[in-house]
Order: sequence, then C-alpha cells, then structure tokens
Amino acid sequence: MKRAGTAVITAAAALALVQPSAATAATSTAWTAPTCNRVVGDGAVTFTTDLGASLAGTTGTLKPVSYTHGLVALGAPDTLLATRNSELQRSTDAGCSWTRAGSLGSTSARLTAGSGTRAFAWEPNGGYLARIDGSTVTPLTSPAASIVGVGTDPADPNHVRLAGNDGRLYDSRNAGATWTATGTPAFPAGTGVYSVTFDAADPNHAVAGAMVRGGAVTTDGGATWTASTGLTSGTSANLFATAVSPANPQVVYGIGIDLAESVPGSGSEGRHLYRSTDGGRTFAKVLDDTAEHKLTNSTLLAPSPTDPNVLHFEYGTYFMGYGTDLFRLDTATGTVTKTHNAFDGVSAIAFNPAHPSVMYLGVEEAGTPS
Repeated sequence: MKRAGTAVITAAAALALVQPSAATAATSTAWTAPTCNRVVGDGAVTFTTDLGASLAGTTGTLKPVSYTHGLVALGAPDTLLATRNSELQRSTDAGCSWTRAGSLGSTSARLTAGSGTRAFAWEPNGGYLARIDGSTVTPLTSPAASIVGVGTDPADPNHVRLAGNDGRLYDSRNAGATWTATGTPAFPAGTGVYSVTFDAADPNHAVAGAMVRGGAVTTDGGATWTASTGLTSGTSANLFATAVSPANPQVVYGIGIDLAESVPGSGSEGRHLYRSTDGGRTFAKVLDDTAEHKLTNSTLLAPSPTDPNVLHFEYGTYFMGYGTDLFRLDTATGTVTKTHNAFDGVSAIAFNPAHPSVMYLGVEEAGTPS
C-alpha cells in the first residue's frame, strides 16, 4: 500500500541524459533506441528519454485496476517482457509496440531476465514460478513455499538461483526443472526475510534484507553470510529491499527503517535510503524520508546502469489524484531532482541496454478511491 503524503510542487530540474559506457555499448550493439513517439499497446508500459520530464504517449489507456510489476530488457535485440496483472506482454521493437504473449499464474509476478529470450516469472512472498522462453510459459515447481528473490547466471543460461523466505538459497542447473538447497540460511531460524537481491553479473553475490536483523551478504552462493552493518544507530533495523548497481556491483542501495529512530512524530520515523560501497557489508544513510522526497517500505529502487552514484526511485499514489514523482538521487553531489506524471504509480523500471538514456516504465492504474 502506498503511503499518501502532502503534495510538494517543484519545477523539474534540467537533467542530463545518461550515456552508455563503452562496456555496455560493446555488449549491446544489436539493441536500438525506440523510433516511435507513441507506444502501441494497452498503456501498461511507456518510456522516457529525459528521466521522466516527458513520457511517450500510448495508443491504449490503462484500465483500472492494473499493475505492471514485471518489466525487463532481454539479451535478445530490442526485446522486452512485461506483466500486466496476470498477462505476459512482449515487445520486439525496443518498446514501441506491445502484444499479449501469454498468461501467468499470478497477478503480481516479477520478472528476472535470463539469456537471449529467456526470463523467469515469480511471485514475491508466494510460490508461483515459471520459465519464459520467447512466448512459451513453462510452469515450474518452486523449492520454497514463499519466494523472495530469483537470480540468473550470465555464464550459464540453465543456472538459476532462488531465495526462500527462510533466507536459504536454492540452486538449479536445468533451468528450474529441479532444485537443490545450498549453503546456510542468511539469518537465524524464525527471522522474517523481506527480500534477497542477486547481482545480475554474479549470482554468487546476493544481499538479503530482513525484519529487525537488517541485512546480510554472501559472495559464495550462500555457503556463508556476513551480517550488514551501518543500518541502525541502535541494535536493530528493517531492510525491506536492495538493488545492486549494474555499473559497479560493489555499490548496493537499500530501503529500510532504523528501528532506533522509529518513533511517531520523529520526522523520517527512521525510514532511509541506504548505500553500500563494499557489496552490502556496510551501509550508510544517504537520504531521509521527508515531504520533498517521500519514501515508503516498498519504494522502487532502480540504480543507473552507467553511474554507480545515481539511483532512481519513485513515489506514487492515487489518493486525491496525486500521481507519481520520479526521483533521481546523485550520491556524489547529494542532489535530488524530481519529475512528475499523472499515473497512480510506477511499479517497474528497465533501461535500454545500448541506450540507457531510454528508461522504460511499468505503470499502475488503481482507479478512483471511494
């Protein structure tokens, strides 16, 4: 549930477009930038080339109640997948048009990209799991009743890792057909685990977030875990979600609450954006929850694919027709810039692999509140 806040009206700052790094461009030359000004589809996905100052129009108007929780750019040229409720959608022209590709067994599935046209669909805090190859959806049996993360291996398209809400990792070498429990749980038994985020470049590197116990990191595929520090000024913290920077995997962003500061009326009430520069071992607070840049327990984190100092995040709500703020935090300068749109929320963000100034947005239409 989004947290409603007081509207703050600011002028959108002039934002410099992100340029692809040499490494990104070298591995993504087959991808092109979208050549359209209007997206053909039902309105679930749009894109921006100016960090949200303007969005491409869509031929369809998104109908309530619709959520686009899954959105990924694939290794296959110009190919993206998205989920709108339980529908799988596909684009093969860099996001200019979207067509129905299949049905999923979950209305809230996320997507993890694999190699080529492969991806995995999974339900956070649920057991739904499927492999997607092109437009073929193959249901899989999850090794955990409740999934909190899925990662793939760029070196092996059949190697998949999954995290259960007990903090344990599971390994598959046959694209999810069978699974083996690996290593040890990230936290002691009984700990509520919110999420496990895998490094897209190295599935051995993962960061877990939990209730009260904060975070933990592994670099050996779950064989051992190291407790994260810096999340609290006291003894406990909630770490809801993390995101590993594609530009530098040693940089990890997180959203959480310092429970030592979680007192009603205390300003941020302990809610912060955090940043780590050592892969998730130690974190530092980089932004507080304020009226100007609102944070929630479910704030979407989208690190820049080219600049490890930059994080994109959002705040959206249908309450009183507020719409959505897209934020860009530059941790090198401490600067936060904001653009605004009329959607009820942005549920997912992806970047064009060869033209990362193109940001794809999966949007929400919650309807008018009663």
